[in-house]
Amino acid sequence: RTYRCRCHQKLPKFFSHFSLLLLHISILLLTSILIRNASYEKRKFYYFGLPSPGKCDIVIELTVKVNFTPERMEIRMNEKFFDLKKEKQDRMINAALKIFGMRGYSFASTDDIVKEAGISKGLLFHYFGSKLGLYSFIYDYSVRFMSMELKAAVDAKETNYFTLQKQMEAGRLQVLKNYPCMQLFLEKCNAEITPEALTAIEEKKRELTDLYDAFDAQADFSHLPAETDAVKLRHILRYTLKSLMEDRFLTGSFQAELLYQENVAYIEFL
Repeated sequence: RTYRCRCHQKLPKFFSHFSLLLLHISILLLTSILIRNASYEKRKFYYFGLPSPGKCDIVIELTVKVNFTPERMEIRMNEKFFDLKKEKQDRMINAALKIFGMRGYSFASTDDIVKEAGISKGLLFHYFGSKLGLYSFIYDYSVRFMSMELKAAVDAKETNYFTLQKQMEAGRLQVLKNYPCMQLFLEKCNAEITPEALTAIEEKKRELTDLYDAFDAQADFSHLPAETDAVKLRHILRYTLKSLMEDRFLTGSFQAELLYQENVAYIEFL
């Protein structure tokens, strides 16, 4: 963003070149302090105009790249969002899941989200405060909802790895029936590199990772051939299922039930 300030006025004759220079340096120092305290990432100062005694005709241009650090940016969410009708809540959530899931945090536009949800931009910011506030809420909501369905679907006593995977897919199916893009969004978050977005979801990200690790620890691989590498097996299955989902969205052929059946077929094939 660029900010320009132009000053054109007569000054007392006793103002020398040196006095004017000190004045302008003082202005720039004050401005830099304000910008630094506001957590701007990059600061550039362009100084135009030559001072002369008795006259000041100066243009000061500040070009700054705004990047508020997550620690200073307040993430707030209006609890009255939950007073809305469930249909409208889900419409807004699904719109955010789709845009964030397909484009990531940096390239997602709130204009596209409100257009997808069929609401005004003012309403979106009324409930979530900012793009980061919306992103943080959507991730928190997704982790809670996904965790709930996975825990309900997975048998705590099951040890067969492939059976566990099919149970997890059954849990994801229940999620995708309500929120088709939730798994896509969560996968996109795993590849997120924007600092403020990463900081906003860090705690909840660990929570979901711990849940998946617990399911993996529950599995017994002793019935598999001795030469089987459990880590490679998990990676192969994960990347296969992730690629299947992404392909269905890219081709516009996503249907939750069909994706579930296809995923189960691949699990059984392995």
